[in-house]
Amino acid sequence: MKSKEIIGVGLGGAAGSLLRYSLGVWSLQMFGNQFPYGTLVANLIGSFFLGWLTSRVIEQKCLNPAIASSIGTGLIGSFTTFSTFSIESISLWSSGSLIPAIVYISASAGGGLLLAFTGYALGAREQEKETGGVQL
Repeated sequence: MKSKEIIGVGLGGAAGSLLRYSLGVWSLQMFGNQFPYGTLVANLIGSFFLGWLTSRVIEQKCLNPAIASSIGTGLIGSFTTFSTFSIESISLWSSGSLIPAIVYISASAGGGLLLAFTGYALGAREQEKETGGVQL
């Protein structure tokens, strides 16, 4: 790994974690702590954007690899969080909030996959329109 990639991933990671933290604080102020809205929204947005970025930019090699790593691994990787999702799911379940836990797990997994697929398909369609169907 090159030093530019390391620095880029670090800077992207710092920005992504600050964005996720801010979203979490905002969601707590807006909705309280009965349901982990901040993590759910961060993971859904991140799934869509990483799907789009992958098909539109990364697979087509339209972006410098250091910048692609900065955005994909750094920014989006730190904005989304599987570990927090896991702990929040366990916390909901163990506190007896079974229905919210099932909704959260289903919305996170199903919604994340659906949005990643949608973002990927949208990015591929945009790339196809731009290149006239010619793969780069």
